[in-house]
Amino acid sequence: MNLSKSEEQLMNYLWKLKKAFMKDLLTEFPEPKPATTTVATLLKRMKDKGFVDYKLFGNSREYYPLVRKSEYFSLHLKGLIKDFFNDSSTQFASFFTNETDLSTEELEDLKKMIDEQIKKKQ
Repeated sequence: MNLSKSEEQLMNYLWKLKKAFMKDLLTEFPEPKPATTTVATLLKRMKDKGFVDYKLFGNSREYYPLVRKSEYFSLHLKGLIKDFFNDSSTQFASFFTNETDLSTEELEDLKKMIDEQIKKKQ
């Protein structure tokens, strides 16, 4: 399940803070800051989607992520590869290496990473 852009922005703040009350999250937003009700609505949607939960402290809620950033990014990337590259990691890698302005050093680093993964799988 994906997050909207607004939910993703809020989730990034929560990943950064690890746990946060509403006031903590609001301070992360640039000016003009969204209304508290807007952030509360986003948090409710994210809770319903299974991305966040909270602990009650009196009337205050301390929110925390249920999904790690790396997990979300991995699922997002897999969806991108499926939708735009015919579910082919090879096509994605070809696009990435050909269409981005990678330096020789960056390409060498990628090659080393790939070689290490090949060794691990042998």
